[in-house]
Amino acid sequence: MTIKKLLASAALTALTAGAAHAEDVEVLHWWTSGGEAAALNVLKDDLAGQGIGWIDMPVAGGGGEAAMTTLRARVTAGDAPTAVQMLGFDIKDWAGEGVLGNLDDVASSEGWDAVVPEALQFFSKHDGHWIAAPVNVHSTNWVWINKAALDATGLAEPTSWDELIAVLDAMEANGITPLAHGGQAWQDATILDAVVLSLGDDFYKAAMIDLDPDALSGEQMVEAFNRMEKLRGYVDDNFSGRDWNLASSMVINGEAGMQMMGDWAKGEFLRADQTPGEDFVCIRFPGTQGAVTFNSDQFVMFEVEEGAEAQKAMAASVMNPTFQSAFNVVKGSVPARTDVPNDDFDDCGKKGMADLADAGSNGRLFGSMAHGHSVPAAVKNAMYDVVTAHFNGEYDAETAAEEMLNAVESAQ
Repeated sequence: MTIKKLLASAALTALTAGAAHAEDVEVLHWWTSGGEAAALNVLKDDLAGQGIGWIDMPVAGGGGEAAMTTLRARVTAGDAPTAVQMLGFDIKDWAGEGVLGNLDDVASSEGWDAVVPEALQFFSKHDGHWIAAPVNVHSTNWVWINKAALDATGLAEPTSWDELIAVLDAMEANGITPLAHGGQAWQDATILDAVVLSLGDDFYKAAMIDLDPDALSGEQMVEAFNRMEKLRGYVDDNFSGRDWNLASSMVINGEAGMQMMGDWAKGEFLRADQTPGEDFVCIRFPGTQGAVTFNSDQFVMFEVEEGAEAQKAMAASVMNPTFQSAFNVVKGSVPARTDVPNDDFDDCGKKGMADLADAGSNGRLFGSMAHGHSVPAAVKNAMYDVVTAHFNGEYDAETAAEEMLNAVESAQ
């Protein structure tokens, strides 16, 4: 079977279908936790079935900052990988440098325009041309709760800020760490995203997307930082530098009550043979029900002298509906395609798919600041600095709000 025929039929064939290829793909990514590695193996096996080799280039670091640093060095040296996991505005930045490949032929033959939400296409395209293949949609405003720890409090799943604090207090009284967290900038910002959204859609949009000066430094932002300070009091003393998946393990093992993290955390629970509703509970951050902050992992293809056909085959595999289901079931995310059935997803996955659809149709789907989908990288990084400084006690809430505005204005 020719590569052209393979690309045209990829969406309809089984994962093992395809022709042999002599080419390999070198893939730079940061999926290094157990659950993430298991999900990535789904793609590796799919490509292996087509005779395409996989040269792995993992760079640890859940937010992808280290991977982007490594990528910059590779591109500067004239040795770009063939495919790179990338997020949001990082894709836009690289596209602007004119170094990315063109996926229009495979996108056209498989009808990507009709099945990929516009919010994702904003990042998948540049000047009207497809330059990335979205593999999933992650929503970031989740809370993962150890069910036994929740049951021990005698309280229900929290649906408001006051109820959340009551549960955290009860967990603390029961002798466990209430909130598992890793002291890394992107993790701190992930919580702030949810806290800001819990104070209202309009506030989130004004502060995190429109960068409105009044929203960045006003009373609601002060309240957001006050709430962050409150949450900091429930974190253990050894949180600094902890990777997110280790925080997930604390919840899985019952050492901690809950974790505020995107839906990639679910992959860790599933890998530990835990069942939603029985061993752990997934809820939206209290106050954000019906709204979703998202990011989308996409594979960006760099212009290469050799390996373009393998790149296109990889892009076709990434967008194969069967693969999108198999991968996202393991990863904890939901498919980037809107036409993938939810039959194989667990209760949290089904809820995630329904929430995404509802938020999209109701105008409540927002790009995540913490994960590079609401503002350019320079602004995001400036905001990171303020959020982490405050979380580590360098600023009080009022000062943090002032510094947030200063940091954004300096970065723009």
